[in-house]
Amino acid sequence: MEKKNISMGFVFTALFAALTAAAFFVQIPLPGGIPIILQDMMAMLCGLLLGPVYGGAAVLLFLLLGVMGLPVFSGKAGISVLVYGPTCGFLWGYFAAAVIAGLFLKLVLKESDEESKAKKWIMVILACVLATVIVFAMGIVGFMKITGSSIEKTIAAVVVPFIPGNLIKIFIMVNLTRKFRSKIKSLIEGKHE
Repeated sequence: MEKKNISMGFVFTALFAALTAAAFFVQIPLPGGIPIILQDMMAMLCGLLLGPVYGGAAVLLFLLLGVMGLPVFSGKAGISVLVYGPTCGFLWGYFAAAVIAGLFLKLVLKESDEESKAKKWIMVILACVLATVIVFAMGIVGFMKITGSSIEKTIAAVVVPFIPGNLIKIFIMVNLTRKFRSKIKSLIEGKHE
């Protein structure tokens, strides 16, 4: 049974890494020229749906694919994007958000019937907001460090244009997490609902 658990965990890790990489190609253009991409949402969903271990591993695998040369970092690739690129903070934020949001849900959300539906909704909403804040906080720090921009210019460039899109992403993540988290967890643990 333990072998089955680990193999299912690996399957989901690989699947979510591939989905995160592929999500770059789903873009919604904005008038300013910076598109809204779904990649950050997929990276956060790795942790929200798979938990901190498999979710973190999925994002690490995605980052490794980019380092190895696949153009999954907004159409770019290579270690330099993770170290010197203006989006490096966001990319590392994907990993931190997956691990921390996954850990948060693991600690506060039990699958027992005793917990109210309202509490489960609230915890999932908090986890999605937490993941988004982590991605943007690390993205802001990385962007400022690499570009030398002020906090005001950075927020105007990398936060403000994306607020509406991220509110929609949070809504989608909350609903996907509520619908699929326990099902995926049961598959990984070898339980049947």
